[in-house]
Amino acid sequence: MSPRRRGWSWLVALLLAGAAAAQQAQEKTEEEPVANPARPTVATPATLTPVGYLQFETGALYGNDSPGVVSQLSINEVIKYSFARWVEVMVSAEPLAHTSGGQDENALGDVDLGVQAVLHHGEGANPTVALSYLGRVYGGQAPDLDIASFKNRALLLVSGDIKGFHYDTNYLFDELAENGVRRAAFGQTLSVSHALRGKFGVSGEVWHFTQPFLRSNAVATLWVLNYNVSRMLVLDCGFDHGMTSTSTQWEAFAGFTYLLPRRLPLRWGH
Repeated sequence: MSPRRRGWSWLVALLLAGAAAAQQAQEKTEEEPVANPARPTVATPATLTPVGYLQFETGALYGNDSPGVVSQLSINEVIKYSFARWVEVMVSAEPLAHTSGGQDENALGDVDLGVQAVLHHGEGANPTVALSYLGRVYGGQAPDLDIASFKNRALLLVSGDIKGFHYDTNYLFDELAENGVRRAAFGQTLSVSHALRGKFGVSGEVWHFTQPFLRSNAVATLWVLNYNVSRMLVLDCGFDHGMTSTSTQWEAFAGFTYLLPRRLPLRWGH
């Protein structure tokens, strides 16, 4: 074989080896999806769930001493699916709420459908920026704690990492409706999390929402402890303390985030 042909053979071999390595790396990455919990903080990450995988965020919440409500125990469910690395759809529901007030009652909460789109994919100190929209498709009868039931919600979401700490901050714009009257409400949230030794992590959050029908504001701090059982399953528990008279004074919650390990075929590619 001539030197020229030998050179071309080496070049082709190197290209094939590089392509095979890249394919293996891509397959390895695709085989190792990681759950991206948004619960139980009020703030939602700007980053999306792994493309092609269903994610379930399930939990129970108990709150007491809220305007018009003595106590309430509710079940919450959020299901998310990313069609591509820049767009995600979701459904949020409150399947059951047991409320104690004037009289004990069981009722369904709202059901909302939404979509989230990433405007900029960041990494580290370079933040990820996204927009999200949620619309109510079913109005439940269960009383709301702190934040009134919205007809439409728009969010600006920003997430990033700074010196070992991760942060998620949201700016929310809600359309509220009560007895045929509509009002605009606004909210801000800031959640900061840090990994502890082992598989544990801790998060702290402060959030604020205007309450136009009460002519007041809901402000609270929230603390969370999470445990990463695996890449697919994250357990969480924590509490929330209201700081104004129209905030729910105490809330306790626990739940989990589970990423279905089997990929669904409904995706648009990366």
